[in-house]
Amino acid sequence: MVERKSRLYLVKIISDRTSENVTSAIIELLSQFLKDLVKTITCDQRREFSRYKEIEGKLNCEMFFADLYCAWQKGTNENSNGLLI
Repeated sequence: MVERKSRLYLVKIISDRTSENVTSAIIELLSQFLKDLVKTITCDQRREFSRYKEIEGKLNCEMFFADLYCAWQKGTNENSNGLLI
């Protein structure tokens, strides 16, 4: 996960990309911050984000989804993932 303005990069290794593991990892990583700091999350339209309502409820934020095949809508994330690998 990457915060767009500060470029804070949060990484957690999970065993697989099931919606259960991804949801718990997002909640774990972002629940350490004050509730007012986490306002929105933008992600892909993939199955691992299917439990987005649970994330919105626990973190009191909104989740948005990038359009299919539009990597430029989440450019900071794409660039940071490339640097991590």
